[in-house]
Parts: sequence; structure tokens; C-alpha cells
Amino acid sequence: MLSAMKICVACGGTGGHIFPGLATACELESRGHSVTLWLAGRDVEAASVDGWEGAVVSIRAAGFPSGFSLRSIRSAWLLFRAVLAARKQIYRDRPDVLLAMGSYASVGPVIAARSCRVPVVLHEANAVPGRAIAFLSKMATVVGITFEAAAEHLAGVKTAITGLPLRGTLRQVEHVPDDRFRLLVMGGSQGAQVLNETLPDVIAALTAEGLPIRVTHLAGLREADAVEKRYAAAGVDAEVHAFASDMASIYARTNFAVARAGAATCTELAVCGVPALLIPLPTAVRDHQMLNAMALAKDGGVAVQPQQMLTVEWCVDYLRQRIEDPGTVDAMRSQLRGAMLGDGASRLADLVEQAATGS
Repeated sequence: MLSAMKICVACGGTGGHIFPGLATACELESRGHSVTLWLAGRDVEAASVDGWEGAVVSIRAAGFPSGFSLRSIRSAWLLFRAVLAARKQIYRDRPDVLLAMGSYASVGPVIAARSCRVPVVLHEANAVPGRAIAFLSKMATVVGITFEAAAEHLAGVKTAITGLPLRGTLRQVEHVPDDRFRLLVMGGSQGAQVLNETLPDVIAALTAEGLPIRVTHLAGLREADAVEKRYAAAGVDAEVHAFASDMASIYARTNFAVARAGAATCTELAVCGVPALLIPLPTAVRDHQMLNAMALAKDGGVAVQPQQMLTVEWCVDYLRQRIEDPGTVDAMRSQLRGAMLGDGASRLADLVEQAATGS
């Protein structure tokens, strides 16, 4: 049995980095290790780590814009300060290993850790590495990846497929049949304007045809009220939320989803067995959402439609076919389960322990 270690988890920035980092931190803590979360000082991070009782450190940083500008000078200065702050924290805590989940919030901590000879483990959530992981990968002992395709972009770097660390409640979801076709619409943590504008009209048209449908729509904080009014104006009884904390129960009663294709969404849909129509965000960095979606679509559990080709008429026709042919939906569910690993937190925690011990 391994002796207790001191571990830092740099997972600041967005929910896409914080939640997997937090899931892994909880797994490491359950193994008896002392874990400190390193965040980037953003206001939104506080709500994301609500319930975490361990230590939290703020290493402030900012993303680098494309091209050269006054903003890039400021970002470079903040990066320099982040490295100094991270080195100071490392000298104070003497961690055995640093796990970094990507994004600009990882750059300062990783550079500081390597300069202090602390082993580094990275995790890349998407099918194509972001700029931070691509830059930092040569400094890492190993890079855990969610999609096998990511390894193709990390030549000369040791990688291991871990899957994406998920909250524990999402690992035991079983589908609960309903007398109506339960549709889930979600655009990620911030919502998706195109889904918020298109899907109420789609659902209204399907309802007008007399199809037995019930919708849960996660619209994002800024647009939830407007989306709810759109459904009400169309006479559709819809369940609209800005976001939802209990995703396990929502996935359990969902027949089919229409969603973006972030790494967390793709992993959760696959692990929970929810077939879907994925509409990748066309402006995603390095088109990673399209690559995520295409990687998941290989097994047949999801369909992919580019946003520029998404129309009300096309979506009505597509969803009508799914509603009227439950056998196809069941087949998609079967093909989806097992398409992605569901024990990412445990696998990534294993990598962290191995890096710390040199095994």
C-alpha cells in the first residue's frame, strides 16, 4: 500500500477543467493522500468547488490571445507572476506530484513544478489537445487522454487512455422507461444560443403533430427565462433550467439528447447510455468539438450535424424518425454504452501515484 502523498491538482479556468480535476482530487483523497486544488482566481470557480473541504490555492493567470497585442503583454506578465506564485507554494508545501488539467491555468503551475523537479501529470479532455497541453506535454511524465485520437497530436510524449474523470453519481445510471419520449436539450455549462433558438420551434412542431414528447432544456443562466417563454408561447409544457446539478436523474429518464460536443458531454452521454444528436460548437478551439463528436460517432451511438446545416425542418424530420422508431434509439443506446471509459478518476489517480513513485 502506498504511503500518503502531497498532491497538487491545477484545474482552474472553466467547469470543463474544474469538474474532472475535482473528481480526481476526491479519488486521490479517498486513497489517503493530502490534496490541494490550485485554481485561477475566477469568480465562477467558487461555485464549482462547493462542497470540497480540502485546501484551495489561487494561482492567478490569464489566457493568451492569438497574435501580438497589449493584451498578450499583460498575459505574459500574469504568467510570470503565476510561475513565481506557484514556485512559492511548492517550496511551502513540498508536493510529491502535480496534476494539471489543461487550460491557461495549468501553464504557470507546470513550469514552476518542473523547475522545482516535481513530477507532472497532465490530462487532455478533448480529441485534439489544446494549446496549453500541446505546449506543456514535453514537461510531463505522462499525459492522460480521454479520446484515443489525442495521442496522434502528441508525438514523442507518453500517453495513457484514462477517459474523463466523472462525478461518482454518473457511473451507475440506468435508463428508466417513460410513457412519453423524453428529450434532453443542453448546450454545455453556458448554454447554446442556436439550440435555445431552434429547439423550442422543433418541439412545438412535433407536439402539434401529436407525438408523445416531453422535453428538459438546460438553457444556461442568461437565456433560461427567454427559452421558457418561447415554450410557453408555443403551448409546450417544457422543463427549463439554467443548469442542473442532479444530472444522473435527468440522464436516467432521457430517451434522446440534442447537445453540444464538449468532452464532458460526450463522456457523460456515453457512460450513461444516452443516444444523441450532437451539434458541435463551430468556433471551438482547433475545432475540438467536431473531432470529439466524430470520434464518438464511430460506434453509432450518436449522430452529428454541423451547426450551419441545422434547420428547424431538418431537426423535426430527424427527431420524428427517432420518436417513431424506438428500436433504432435502443440500438444506439446499446452501441453507445462502453464507447468511453467510465472510471476516469480512478485511472488518472493511478497515473498520478505512479508518477510520484517513479513506477
